[in-house]
Amino acid sequence: MLLFLNVIYVLIAIAMIALILMQRGAGAQAGSGFGGGASATVFGARGSSNFLSKATKWLAIAFFVISLFMGWQASRSMAAATPGKPDLGLLGGAATQQAAKPAPAATTPAA
Repeated sequence: MLLFLNVIYVLIAIAMIALILMQRGAGAQAGSGFGGGASATVFGARGSSNFLSKATKWLAIAFFVISLFMGWQASRSMAAATPGKPDLGLLGGAATQQAAKPAPAATTPAA
């Protein structure tokens, strides 16, 4: 299930990047608009949104939902895997290895 979600997650991310790069920004014609008297409409309301912006919105919603679900699933599986032991992350292995080694014996110099 998580492998399938990871594949969908990557495909949605690639599709979002492509759709965002294909869209025209709000200030795309600002240079030509200021001379022609149309400067009031350059940064104004866009009116009805087109297909690219609607598709980007729904892909972003799906991306966010999948992110939340995968984060919830990962935290739930980590809690079930180690009950009673706190998650120490990457440094947890180093801490347990050092705890297993005996401490060196203290030597006192001869006077």
